[in-house]
Amino acid sequence: MDLLQPFLVTLILLFAVNLYECRPRISDGSLNLSEEEGFIGVTISEKGLNYARDLLVDQALQSLVPLRIPDMQKTVKIRYILDLKAKLYDARIANISVPASKIILGKTGISIIASQVQVNLSMKWKYSYKTGLIPITVSDKGRAFVQIEGMEVGITLKLDEQNGSLYLITMECGTYLKDITIDLDGGASWFYQGFVDAFEGEIRAAVENAVTSKIKEGIIKLDSLLQNLPKEIGVDGNVAMNFTVMQAPDVGPKSISIGVEGLFVTMTPDFRVHRLSNLQPGISCSGSSKMLEIALSDTVLNSAAEVYTNEGLLNWLVDKLPEQSLLNTASWRFIIPKLYKMYPNDDMKLNISVSSPPIITITSEGVEAVVIADMIIDVMDGDDTIPVACVSMTISANGLMDVSGNNIIGAANLQNLSLKLKWSNVGDFHMRFIQAVVQTLVKDVLLPLINVQLKKGFPLPIIRNFRVQNADVIYDESQLVVCTDVQYAI
Repeated sequence: MDLLQPFLVTLILLFAVNLYECRPRISDGSLNLSEEEGFIGVTISEKGLNYARDLLVDQALQSLVPLRIPDMQKTVKIRYILDLKAKLYDARIANISVPASKIILGKTGISIIASQVQVNLSMKWKYSYKTGLIPITVSDKGRAFVQIEGMEVGITLKLDEQNGSLYLITMECGTYLKDITIDLDGGASWFYQGFVDAFEGEIRAAVENAVTSKIKEGIIKLDSLLQNLPKEIGVDGNVAMNFTVMQAPDVGPKSISIGVEGLFVTMTPDFRVHRLSNLQPGISCSGSSKMLEIALSDTVLNSAAEVYTNEGLLNWLVDKLPEQSLLNTASWRFIIPKLYKMYPNDDMKLNISVSSPPIITITSEGVEAVVIADMIIDVMDGDDTIPVACVSMTISANGLMDVSGNNIIGAANLQNLSLKLKWSNVGDFHMRFIQAVVQTLVKDVLLPLINVQLKKGFPLPIIRNFRVQNADVIYDESQLVVCTDVQYAI
């Protein structure tokens, strides 16, 4: 496994990445999100940090197996031997275990330390020499096994924001070896054990340099990857979510928070929704023992409503109903007599369009929405489509949000419906006469169409290879919070 992947895995959790959502301020365990900080907030709890630490330790250090160590050689003059040339080569880390590790959060950076690390190396050795007594070259070779006890590996990182992206800085990185034991096998190894012990310093330096260099190499790759992460993630073919990072991550004593704009936008660059948001301190996942808190302002939902309305995606042509007879003027002859008189037994279509963006509010009970839509009644007179009347509908709906996969989803239920006649070419008619028909239409056709989109949902700030688990959704005024664990799976 390349060292980049485990570091990426860790930082996804440490900094809620993704990267993809917004930064709450931490104040007495609650979330506070202002317009400069974004509209979705992610906080990684102590439990999440510990999970990230385990991923880093277990995977990043394991990625060092096998790690090639540079060859080492020496020439030494000893009694009766003019020049003894010895070489250790083909050295590799064969095994590594990490019994203890910790994460230290501070304003100057995030330190990850693995201690009491045990490392086993395998390598080959050979030597050759001449003596003053025997003018011939003597040589031998075999294998060497090196055991390292008490190694410490530490790295201090700083995650910052620049031009809406995250970038990573290595503040400090180092490896320290405490105890090292060298055992040789093959040839006359027992005779040269003391001589080969002279390589201890070179082995120590080679391992320390190799591990440190490998970690730094991974951080450089990760930094490049972070800066090139997309700032927009598609929801469907028409709409995306803006995941521009708003400010540098906020590092607390036991948690890390990050923020992005989090608003819905069109796929075309000429239209953007920007609203002010002020997510006041409120609910949090305190006491829930979850890894992540994802705070979402109702501004996000309203930006979705505005984009979908402006793109014309909240328009529907209804030409089929469960009771198809309702789409014939014969069924309306007692409700709108003039309609049937002018167009007897003609088929009808209902052209429904949302005339202004729905207003969505998050309350302590769930999510509420008010939708104002126009329903134009069209009559099919031969090959002609004739608009005959327009009814304005004010629909009040409520619902709850849930989590499916890595998406937050929802379902809407009809709460109230009021009607008003905007214009008519078939005479005036009272709304109470068509109330039952339109209510059935809204409940059986319009809301199911909306719920199809709500069921698809939109992405939570979770990078691929992570899966949301055991998510809970809790509500407060103007915000909701998803409290969840995550599981890494390749």
